[in-house]
Amino acid sequence: MSFSRRNFLIATGVVAASSSVLTACGGGSDNKSSRKVPSVSGSKTQAILVGTKADSTGPAPEVPGAVKGGTIYSLDQFDMDHMDPAQIYVSTEGAITRPILRGLTGYKIDNKGGATLVGDAATDAGTTKDGGKTWTFTLKDGLKWEDGSEISGDDLRHTFERLFASFVTEGPRYVQQWLVGGDKYKGPYSGKKLDSIEVDGKTVTFHLNEARADFNFTLAMPGYGLVNKKNDTKEKYDKRPFSSGPYKIGSRSIGKSLTYVRNEHWDPATDSIRNNYPDQFGFQPLAATDRFIADSGKDQHAMAIFNEVAAERIAQVLTNAKLKKRVLTEVDTVTYYWPINMTRVKDVKVRQAINWAWPHQQLQTIRGGASTSELATTVLSPVTPGYQKFDLYGVTKKPGGDPVKAKALLKEAGKVGQKLVIAYQQSDNAQKQAVAIKNALEAAGFQVVNKQIDKSTFYTQIGKIDNDFDLFAAGWSPDWPNGYSVFYPCWSGKNIGDGRSNYAQLNDPSINKAIDAAAKITDTEAANKAWGAVDRQIMETSAVVPDYHSIRNWMYGSKVGNVIYDSGNTCIALTKLYAMK
Repeated sequence: MSFSRRNFLIATGVVAASSSVLTACGGGSDNKSSRKVPSVSGSKTQAILVGTKADSTGPAPEVPGAVKGGTIYSLDQFDMDHMDPAQIYVSTEGAITRPILRGLTGYKIDNKGGATLVGDAATDAGTTKDGGKTWTFTLKDGLKWEDGSEISGDDLRHTFERLFASFVTEGPRYVQQWLVGGDKYKGPYSGKKLDSIEVDGKTVTFHLNEARADFNFTLAMPGYGLVNKKNDTKEKYDKRPFSSGPYKIGSRSIGKSLTYVRNEHWDPATDSIRNNYPDQFGFQPLAATDRFIADSGKDQHAMAIFNEVAAERIAQVLTNAKLKKRVLTEVDTVTYYWPINMTRVKDVKVRQAINWAWPHQQLQTIRGGASTSELATTVLSPVTPGYQKFDLYGVTKKPGGDPVKAKALLKEAGKVGQKLVIAYQQSDNAQKQAVAIKNALEAAGFQVVNKQIDKSTFYTQIGKIDNDFDLFAAGWSPDWPNGYSVFYPCWSGKNIGDGRSNYAQLNDPSINKAIDAAAKITDTEAANKAWGAVDRQIMETSAVVPDYHSIRNWMYGSKVGNVIYDSGNTCIALTKLYAMK
C-alpha cells in the first residue's frame, strides 16, 4: 500500500500459514528513555500466523488498566482522498478507518503489537480445500450495521461485486484480477451477478482463476472492507461510509475535521480485534510536535496517525528522557523511493545519472538524521525476507551523491541540461528536501523544476498515466505477507493504469515474467531468493531511486493510554487506545 499502502514488506512464497512479516524490533508501550535508536538492518522479522476459530471469537481481550470514556484527539497534517473501502489504498486512510470498517478477515493484535490473522466479520480466517483456488467464509451471528440492520450475505456479494464498478479507480485490484470471470464483469449496478461469488445464507465462496494460498491475507486489507448494499451511494460513499465497527462517523468537514462516535449497534461479542474505550475520536489536520511537547489541555489526550516528531525537534525529543517516554518508536516496513516516469525519461543513462547524483545523506539530515531512517539502495527493506544486499549506484561509498559520475553519464547520453519535473507532497520538510534534490541534480547537469502537490490528492495525481512529472516522492509497504504484494502492484507492467501503483509505468517483459514465476514458488527459501533477484532486476533498469527505510517516531499526549503498534496494519492500534482520567 502507498504510505504507502501496503502494509508489509514481505518476500515469501504463497504459503500463508507460515508467512513472515516485517515488524518493529520492539513494542511501543514499553518505550524507555534509555532505549537505543533501532537499526533497520538489525531488526528481526516476526511470523504472522493464521489463527483458529477460537482466536476469531470475540470479545477482544481487555487492555490492562484501560478505562471507558473520554475523547482521543489526533493531530495530523492530512485529510483523506478516500473513505470508501474499495478506494482505500493509502496506509493513512487504512489506519484511520480501522475503527469503523470491518472485513472478512483482519489482524488481532497482542499487547506488544504482534499480529495474528483471524476472522473479523467471518467466523474464522477462511477455508480452502483445493490449495487456494476456492475459498469459503461464513459470517458471524449478531453482526449489524450502524442503523441496526443485519450484515447479510447480500452485503457480502455486493461488497465484492462493486469492486468492478467504473468509479472504483484507486483501490487494490487483487480480487478483481483473481475472481473467475472478473475480466469481463462490470459491476452489480446493471443487475448482473458475478457467478464466481456464491452466496448461501451467511456463507460466501470465492472461485479464483489461480491458486492463492494467501487469499485470506489479501482480504484483511482495508480495501476489502464490507459495504452496506442498501446504503451504497456509489461515488458519494467515499465521503460517508456506513459503519460496521465500534465507531461511526459523527461529523465530517472535509479538510477541517472528522469525528467518530460510538456505534451503539456494534456488539463486542462479535469482534475479537477491536476494543472501544474512548467515547469519541476527533481528527484534525494540524501540525503537532510543539503541541505534544507542551502537553497541555486537550493535547494531553492527543496522538498522531501519520505525523511523526518534526525533524527540527527530533534531537530535542529523543535526548530528553521525559519527552522520549511519550514516543512510540518502530521500524516500519515501508521503503520510500522516487519512481522515475519511464514514459518520459526513456534513456537508461539519464535514469542512472539521477541515481548516482542522489543526495541520500543530505536528505536524511533534513529528515532528522539516523533516528528517523536508514539509507536505501534496494526496493526491499533489510528486514524483509528475501532481501539481498547490493548497491548499484555507490550510495554506501558516497552517500552524498556522485555528481561527477552522474554528469559523465549525461554527457554519454547527450542529455546534459535535460529538464526534470519533480513532484512532492506539500509540507515544510518536503520542500527543504526538494531544494536539496534540485541542487544535487543541477550540480550533475540537470535542469530541475519542483512541483509541490497537496497531500490529500498527491497519490491520485501521480497515479494518472498521463501526468506531467518525471519523478515522484512515493513509498510502499506490502499489502499482506508476500513479496507478490510489493512487486506486482508497483513494478509489473500488468498493473499500469490510472489509479494503479506502478507509478514508474515500468513494463519490462523479463521483470514481468520473473514476478509471475516467483509468485508460484511454494518453497519459502526459493521464493525469498527469487524476490531478491527481482529487486536487482528492477534496480538495473534504474526505474527508481530508493531513498530510505523508515524508523517511525510517533509522539502522543501524557493521558493517552496503551499506545502500541499494529504490526498487521503497520500503524498505531487505534482501537487499543484509551483516555486516562
